[in-house]
Amino acid sequence: METSPDVGRAARVNGIDMYCEVRGEGPPLVLLHGFTGSSGDWAHVFDLAELGRDHTIIAPDLRGHGRSTNPAGSLTIRQCALDVFALLDALGVTTFRAVGLSFGAKCLLHLATQQPDRVESMVLVSATPYFPEQARAIMRQVTDEGRSAEEWEETRRRHTLGDAQIRALWRQPRRFAASHDDMSFTPPFLATITARTMIVNGDRDPLYPPEIALEMHRAIPRSCLWILPDSGHTPVFGAWKEPFARAALAFLRGEGGEQAAIRE
Repeated sequence: METSPDVGRAARVNGIDMYCEVRGEGPPLVLLHGFTGSSGDWAHVFDLAELGRDHTIIAPDLRGHGRSTNPAGSLTIRQCALDVFALLDALGVTTFRAVGLSFGAKCLLHLATQQPDRVESMVLVSATPYFPEQARAIMRQVTDEGRSAEEWEETRRRHTLGDAQIRALWRQPRRFAASHDDMSFTPPFLATITARTMIVNGDRDPLYPPEIALEMHRAIPRSCLWILPDSGHTPVFGAWKEPFARAALAFLRGEGGEQAAIRE
């Protein structure tokens, strides 16, 4: 492991150099960002200094994102989960709590089914057990062509390994749209999850409608469901930021109820 003054570390796992930030003290809390996001996104959701008083925060850049490499070029969510486990092994982390956002939440579904005993509790934001056709239709339209100078500038700030890395990310949604085995969680498979689980979804999510969140809630034994009104995909960066942070951390600490939906 290599450590830099800004709490950043890089580990060689599964043929990639995986970057992560580690800070704080207490039970390990893994934060998994969304697609085309990076570990730095979590500063826009949580007060990381406050969060670090109760948890050891582990926030990686997933394969091919941010400062993490992906020399093979292929990207599956299943492989990202294997990378996270390899990183946690390198850090000496056995069990952990976790929050995942969209891509990161789908990665968490893999983590919680690959090695259920290691995930104590988790919060899934804008997750899905499979890609519905409406999501596939949107993903088929995503391309690296015609991007504005502003988009390039913003994306380069997050992803620092060159324009080829960024183009690979922008081309990936079409591959997701054509895939049917990476995200294929049936209700009996979801029922093997033992982690306490909070499921958070916007009621107007254009990719994954709340009906899918309800399916997951019914399938995952120890889960609760929170549908955020007047909200789309990944709604926790806007008006719901502070209520989400409070509710998510209370749930991870074991203070949230499992019997009913959460209401603010």
